[in-house]
Amino acid sequence: MATGHRRLRRALVSVYDKSGLEELAAAFVDAGVEVVSTGSTADTLARFGVAVTPVSTVTGFPEVLGGRVKTLHPRVHAGLLADLRNAEHAAVLAELDIEPFDLLVVNLYPFRETVASGATEDEAIEQIDIGGPAMLRAAAKNHASVAVVVSPGDYGDLAAAVRGSGYDLPARRRLAARAFAHTASYDAAVASWFASVLAPDETAKESGWPDVLAAQWHRTSVLRYGENPHQRAALYVGEDGSTGLASAQQLHGKPMSYNNYTDTDAAWRSVFDFADPAVAIIKHANPCGIAVAATVAQAHRKAHACDPVSAFGGVIAVNRPVSVELAEQIAEIFTEVVVAPDYEPGAVEILSRKPSIRLLLCAPPAHPRGVEMRQVSGGMLLQSRDALDAAGDVTSGWTLEAGAPVDETTLADLGFAWRAVRSVKSNAILLAADGATVGVGMGQVNRVDAARLAVTRAGDRAKGSVAASDAFFPFPDGFQVLADAGVRAVVEPGGSVRDEDVIAAARESGVSLYFTGVRHFAH
Repeated sequence: MATGHRRLRRALVSVYDKSGLEELAAAFVDAGVEVVSTGSTADTLARFGVAVTPVSTVTGFPEVLGGRVKTLHPRVHAGLLADLRNAEHAAVLAELDIEPFDLLVVNLYPFRETVASGATEDEAIEQIDIGGPAMLRAAAKNHASVAVVVSPGDYGDLAAAVRGSGYDLPARRRLAARAFAHTASYDAAVASWFASVLAPDETAKESGWPDVLAAQWHRTSVLRYGENPHQRAALYVGEDGSTGLASAQQLHGKPMSYNNYTDTDAAWRSVFDFADPAVAIIKHANPCGIAVAATVAQAHRKAHACDPVSAFGGVIAVNRPVSVELAEQIAEIFTEVVVAPDYEPGAVEILSRKPSIRLLLCAPPAHPRGVEMRQVSGGMLLQSRDALDAAGDVTSGWTLEAGAPVDETTLADLGFAWRAVRSVKSNAILLAADGATVGVGMGQVNRVDAARLAVTRAGDRAKGSVAASDAFFPFPDGFQVLADAGVRAVVEPGGSVRDEDVIAAARESGVSLYFTGVRHFAH
């Protein structure tokens, strides 16, 4: 296949989004391009000085059915689909007196935006574009002869191509790829709406999970490597416009790595489990320390004190703007990433003294529930995201199973520990005091070892602390490790067949024991 340029002498333009048309119109006029267009697009181009041929003049057929049928005609599609390298195609065009198109510029009705606006069913259906995708697919298939442009962001390059010698074949292939991605994304949005809203099957009605799941992701960066240097990695973002870490603004530092993203995501999610000023320090997706305080600088000092050794090279997330005082503290410690919703004046300058530290500006999570995906061999698991929004996630929803009711300060620490343990990989035991973690036992294959690890990490701080367990104690032994270390109160979900044994151990130890009725496994 030849790779030469094809001049753009005849164009078909039909767009919903009229942005950038003035620039394009000027190029059409300068180059003397013959322009065929439809409806309001034709009116707009004419205002910008383009001599437009209405598509109805080409087809000999008026636009009908309220605009549903405009371009669905052989004189349009033959002009887009004729492979000009093929003598038979060229002969057919000559016989039928059909002029080929060199360029198609189309973007589609705003279906996603219409649905998101709360439009009625009929309004949404009316925004399902038919003629546009048909033309895009035709021109993209025939990219050997036709250039196709779908994004106003490409109009600058298109204007240059119009004034110059057109596009070469590799460029037309890339434009065709974008066109197919555009129609695929559009069809995915329509299919998802039908499957989840307009026509869900019985399972979807009962469970909320549609029988068809369709989405498109766009690469935003290629990462240096994956979890390990021998693995390739890239970052993709979805088309739903969700805010989050993937779209965070980097203010300073080296490019983000794969592990930076996974740790920062865990930290960002963790810190927004708290309403008070909070700081989370994360390493390998587990907390080195989490704390709340009157200021973020105080919270950072408390979080760092939990495990200063592990905090070296960690990720720090803050749920308030980073203050100058906090920036000065962080600057003294080797830190991979800092992520926050904002930075007070002077804070970025202080942190930027470290050339490698990555500073991210990220919008707070908008939808704590949401849906999360995990790939498994041959498929994908979806679940609603774990959130601290059940009745058992607040202290007023707990039941006291053993010991005396604790005082207000202790109850506040228990509430903090319960929210913090959600961020710890299971099996998880977390010790806390004064609104801060003092010992974290994470990722153990039994709850006894998790308790031992938390107590060991806390050292002398275990005595008088409180503890949270992300799931029930299957036997009293794990609980007993905490009681023997001097933990004065424990919160756990309950629900074990041996709950009574654990309650008996708590009574015997004089430890107050609360059940939440809610589990927060994290794998």
